[in-house]
Amino acid sequence: MGRRRGLELYRAPFPLYALRVDPKTGLLIAAGGGGAAKTGIKNGVHFLQLEQINGCLSASLLHSHDTETRATMNLALAGDILAAGQDAHCQLLRFQVHQVKSNKAEKSGSKEQGPRQRKRAAPAEKKSGVEVQHEGVELRVKNLEAVQTDFSTEPLQKVVRFNHDNTLLATGGTDGHVRVWKVPSLEKVLDFKAHEGEIGDLALGPDGKLVTVGWDFKASVWQKDQLVAQLQWQENGSTTSSNTPYRYQACRFGKVPDQPGGLRLFTVQIPHKRLRQPAPCYLTAWDSSTFLPLRTRPCGHEVISCLSVSESGTFLGLGTVTGSVAIYIAFSLQRLYYVKEAHGIVVTDVTFLPEKGCGPQLLGSHETALFSVAVDSRCQLHLLPSRRSVPVWLLLLMCVGLIIVTILLLQSAFPGFL
Repeated sequence: MGRRRGLELYRAPFPLYALRVDPKTGLLIAAGGGGAAKTGIKNGVHFLQLEQINGCLSASLLHSHDTETRATMNLALAGDILAAGQDAHCQLLRFQVHQVKSNKAEKSGSKEQGPRQRKRAAPAEKKSGVEVQHEGVELRVKNLEAVQTDFSTEPLQKVVRFNHDNTLLATGGTDGHVRVWKVPSLEKVLDFKAHEGEIGDLALGPDGKLVTVGWDFKASVWQKDQLVAQLQWQENGSTTSSNTPYRYQACRFGKVPDQPGGLRLFTVQIPHKRLRQPAPCYLTAWDSSTFLPLRTRPCGHEVISCLSVSESGTFLGLGTVTGSVAIYIAFSLQRLYYVKEAHGIVVTDVTFLPEKGCGPQLLGSHETALFSVAVDSRCQLHLLPSRRSVPVWLLLLMCVGLIIVTILLLQSAFPGFL
């Protein structure tokens, strides 16, 4: 496999921790910040417009939403509503894109930072909440409800997820509690202790089941606040030594291609402690009905930091603490794409380009596209070439070969042909 490199799409004026792609508008939403420390590093949510320009996918800053003293550490997207994890709170935001009649973009938007304008930092959002970067396009962001979601001595929301119909969202944090809230009122409907210690990740299934993973080495399946099952990875096919304690780092539900309504659960297991001789990390696919493991494969010795599943369930995206990015086939757990140290520092989030809405038009001839962000403030694009198409050069070579064979056959059949 030749040396690959990710394409840098955007560089923010602050560390990036979370990103999502809106399939309806083609907006790439990246968020982060420097937190409450008075370091001069801003906090914000940036809305980037994805476009195909001369056959290449590009991103430019459309709007910058200032989050004041709060860095956004995790995001969930439901239609035009964002749920942003900021310190111990969850803040709901509503964004709306409008087409305006004026052909002139506001001058205030022309100095925003983008891929071709990296010398200036993005200014804080205007009081009006409106900022125009592209001619004829206007984006408004409005703060909705906010609620405290974690109550430990050092409270921090670690994860937020919407349910399948976007009527509820679930949060988890350092106090080990799962809390479920109505959308958009953020009225609490459920609160229970899921783990001793912090929750690392959670996933919501369409049947109401909730999977949580924590620092207590457990991965639990819940129906509301009732424990249904606990995943037993080490006792079901793991070939790792018992001297190497593993914990679950991430969990995601994904569709099963060609099986309408079919679901699989995917988890990442990482060594709990750093060892002199690094132990491998593992990817596992689970049956979503029995919650028994279907297959497990090692995914390298770099510690996995984040996991994403493509919309169709065909691909898995991974980021590592050393900055590498990889794409795997979800069915076989085989690696298709890998860029070592693409960011050079911990990858904080990865997400796939949606396969519906604006996705196919933006994807072009590639099979899939994965976006990654890291503490280095960069957003990168990773494109997987289509494995089904035949290269043009090979088609030409086959045509030339066919012509030569035809001429030779005609010469042998008719000696005076040429």
